Amino acid sequence: MKVQHPEIGICGLSCRLCPRYHTDGPSRCGGCKSESRMAAGCPFITCALKRKGIEFCWDCHEADSCERWAAHREAGRERDSFTCYAALEENIAAVGRHGVDSFAADQRRRERLLTEMLDRFNEGRSKTFYCIAATVLDRAELEAAMGAAWQLSGSSDVRERSKTLRALLQEAAHKRSLKLALRK
Repeated sequence: MKVQHPEIGICGLSCRLCPRYHTDGPSRCGGCKSESRMAAGCPFITCALKRKGIEFCWDCHEADSCERWAAHREAGRERDSFTCYAALEENIAAVGRHGVDSFAADQRRRERLLTEMLDRFNEGRSKTFYCIAATVLDRAELEAAMGAAWQLSGSSDVRERSKTLRALLQEAAHKRSLKLALRK
């Protein structure tokens, strides 16, 4: 089977916004359907891609009754691993409303914003924070915060730029009762 969206997880996560996707070196993950992840033994890969020949859990005729996918989604409502699961249900709903191609396009735009945050505002300690912000905040909120951060701290060093952007992103998250931290 030809994988069309390697950067969208079988379960609905966006690999493009994961810290490991934005890592240099051997620990970099190329996405849930990359060659290295396919060999890792993920139960969703085994079930969907290898057994059923489908790319996403929502394409399965058993999606509504699948206990494994339901348990994964329920766990994602409560806690995170190294990746933010807070948007998982919204990701799945967005695919249902607009289709996977529209969702993929949105994730590419979010990734461009994340890449800009990492390139221009990351002092070396904010990658996960920026990945979470890119996952849960609206694109307009991200763009506004980045624009304001440039205006407020454009000529400052990267530490000051990071501090400014982090505060603006925290403020946007607070207005929506969101937390920009992994839930353990």
